[in-house]
Amino acid sequence: MRNIEQIYIDGSFVTPHGGEYADLFNPATEETIGRVRLGDAVDVNAAVAAAKRAFPAWSRTAKAERIAALHRLADAVAARTADLSAAMTEEYGAPGYFVGFTAAYGAKFFRDMAGVLEAYDFDRKVGSADVRRVPLGVVAAITPWNGNYVFICGKLATAIAAGCTVVIKPSEMSAIQTQVLTECLHEAALPPGVFNIVNGRGDVAGAALTTHPDVAKVSFTGSTAVGRGILRSAAETMKRVTLELGGKGPNIILDDANLDAAIPTAMMAGLGNSGQACIAGTRILAPRSRLPEVLERLKAVVGAVKTGDPTDPTVQVGPLVSRKQWDRVQGYIRLGLEEGAELLVGGEGRPEGLARGWFARPTVFAGVNNGMRIAREEIFGPVLCVIPYVDDAEAIAIANDTSYGLQAYVQGADLERARRVADQLECGRVAINGAAHEPLAPFGGFKQSGLGREYGVYGLEAHLEPRAVLT
Repeated sequence: MRNIEQIYIDGSFVTPHGGEYADLFNPATEETIGRVRLGDAVDVNAAVAAAKRAFPAWSRTAKAERIAALHRLADAVAARTADLSAAMTEEYGAPGYFVGFTAAYGAKFFRDMAGVLEAYDFDRKVGSADVRRVPLGVVAAITPWNGNYVFICGKLATAIAAGCTVVIKPSEMSAIQTQVLTECLHEAALPPGVFNIVNGRGDVAGAALTTHPDVAKVSFTGSTAVGRGILRSAAETMKRVTLELGGKGPNIILDDANLDAAIPTAMMAGLGNSGQACIAGTRILAPRSRLPEVLERLKAVVGAVKTGDPTDPTVQVGPLVSRKQWDRVQGYIRLGLEEGAELLVGGEGRPEGLARGWFARPTVFAGVNNGMRIAREEIFGPVLCVIPYVDDAEAIAIANDTSYGLQAYVQGADLERARRVADQLECGRVAINGAAHEPLAPFGGFKQSGLGREYGVYGLEAHLEPRAVLT
């Protein structure tokens, strides 16, 4: 059992004022593996006060000092990659390939941002005015359970580079990851108060943080429903807001696509991270002219997906994070059948041979139209829908007929045609033919997938305000 009794404020591990505890679970076994003591509004106030005290000095540091701090943070995180990976596997159930892919990004976020900062010019001449971009102030960073420590690293790196100070409210469901990461960050020896970390519930610590008058900006990754509430709260004090929210990504398979590559790519885009990803390509748009072939291949590929113990290197889909999430996914599978969709593969319940753990069967529905709830609502589990289309224009229309707009996928042999399709999609990112992640490119969504952008220079500038001096 891992009992986490402290939070991090003003450069020290301290016992929180809050006395509530939350249990921690291993989703692969359903066993309780620890508990975490949660902070409350008093703790948030203390953390914000520490960040506010640290801001004047930190905001005036030279670029060289911040760059050095970012490299120290990267080194400290890289030194414990194995511990962070183990924590992600144990308390989240992420399969090995996902852990291996994401683990490297924790330290890389700091190094990438150091490079961005090195090249960035805060001062510009605009006509007769001198324009300087200055840090906003105290930033509230709120992170989700699906890759918690990596999100913390990304948000912290950007705020530190900009000269802001930070209060982080991570998911209480990921407290082991948070504890290991906090120990890493402490080793980097940043000035007290530059970053602070408070475990706590969203409706307690999160609410206190997003309404706090001394917080200048909120950076939130999570659900669209919670994001709406944060936006309303932030408006009271005109906080700057970056929201990276939900998605219902389309994956357009063009009629010239090589299905030998496109179908495995579609499977991974939809089922990666066990389907618990905002960028998941869960709506597969297939040309009617090739629909039987697409369905046959999807049934074979998804039917062969191995679900199980995330420590098994051959496993592709691990458990869902909690019983609540498992119940939610089961409800959507039932809903798909009630809506008249055809169950191509998968269905309700656990996969064969798994008697415990919050494992869901990788599921594909055919016969779906874009008006069905399973095609419109974010399920956040290993459930895919196949929607047929006639031509490129209809595929684009279906893809854009959604309240979301985070990430889309296009697959086809003619790259110029695929680019023309991509240029018409209403989303923040489009990956063509399984394109690799680009960590410096802007990340964020159109419509109800969020506001603003993260990563690279786009994320840096979201933490800065331009000030013009006229002489």
